[in-house]
Amino acid sequence: MTREEIRSEIIAICSREFEMENPDPEDDLREKFGFDSIDGIELLIQIEKMLQTELTQEEKKQSLNIRTINQVCDYIETIMKAREG
Repeated sequence: MTREEIRSEIIAICSREFEMENPDPEDDLREKFGFDSIDGIELLIQIEKMLQTELTQEEKKQSLNIRTINQVCDYIETIMKAREG
């Protein structure tokens, strides 16, 4: 999965699941859209579905400081690379 495919899927999830209109990859999701911890848990569930695998507790902890779609993409790429090796 390319970064562009990841970004497109995350934007689609944000629009569908969190009713965000035209989120920019650099928008602070918490400030601009009121994204909270419950939303974060739901996003992790959607990421697990996208990757077709369950995230480890350590991987979930790594997501706590994510604020932008670009950071979500970085996070997913890191997980994918770690699992390839």
